[in-house]
Amino acid sequence: MTEITHRFIDTNGIRMHIAEAGSGPPVLLCHGFPESWYSWRHQLGALAAAGFHAVAPDMRGYGQTERPEAIDQYTLLHLVGDMVGLVDALGAQTAVIAGHDWGAPVAWHAALLRPDRFPAVIGLSVPYRPRGQARPTTVMPQTDDAVFYQLHFQAPGVAEAELEHDVRASIVGLLLRVSGDAPPGTPAFGMVPRVGGLRARGGGPLPTTLPGWLTPADVDFYTGEFTRTGFRGGLNWYRNIDRNWELLAPFAGARVTVPALFIAGERDLVLSFPGLKELVANLTLLVPQLRQTVILPGCGHWTQQERPEAVNAAMIDFLRGL
Repeated sequence: MTEITHRFIDTNGIRMHIAEAGSGPPVLLCHGFPESWYSWRHQLGALAAAGFHAVAPDMRGYGQTERPEAIDQYTLLHLVGDMVGLVDALGAQTAVIAGHDWGAPVAWHAALLRPDRFPAVIGLSVPYRPRGQARPTTVMPQTDDAVFYQLHFQAPGVAEAELEHDVRASIVGLLLRVSGDAPPGTPAFGMVPRVGGLRARGGGPLPTTLPGWLTPADVDFYTGEFTRTGFRGGLNWYRNIDRNWELLAPFAGARVTVPALFIAGERDLVLSFPGLKELVANLTLLVPQLRQTVILPGCGHWTQQERPEAVNAAMIDFLRGL
């Protein structure tokens, strides 16, 4: 096994913790919510063994990386800036960038805004989505009884209190409910009751045994991190959705022009969002150098954790073909 090492770097005005393995061309691995560098634990060694310098940061607001207090410090421009600074800190001119969940928009926009620094991109779970014509929160689903989870996350302090009430239960619930191993009858994460919030979604108890891809040690790691940091940093990313829309106005209609790979799970809830399947089917219109779209059978949202071997193989094949 290739050793994973840890250190801190300074980037874009914050101190960032990174995990890394191997040497060679750098590949940045950007995690999503509610995760950390640890979500790439299976990729770090595999990429290193394949001849790459794999680098997985705790993203801004997570883990051992700094967590600015102000909500407006978590825009996509800040997050892409963090990755540019990370490449600089590595002493590199360029890096391939990969991202999962919220890390995917960071990766896509890094490639969009700075193709000179990020000459190839890998998106997991979330495809590149062009800037829409309306503020995103104004078109998110809501009914008399429930709102889209991203709307529920907007009010500071509300989701924090719910998730931090029992961190371990929150972590297990989030990981299992949107995985490919979600128990039958599990309510979709997408909508949150207006009364009672996240803790009122129902769906019965979660299974007492974990799926094969998730160990008690994995749960312990995530629980320890979020017990220490809380969830505010990660939730602040959602609170900039409309601000991102405003800031990215100059790039409306722009396409991602670098070579790209897209990987998603067949059972990923993201693909059930309105318009997403059509977007994925026509992704080459927005990403003309898309080399491949890989849909993993039976896999849910946690792509690189649920199907590490398949993800590693697809990533390494793409990287070697550049």
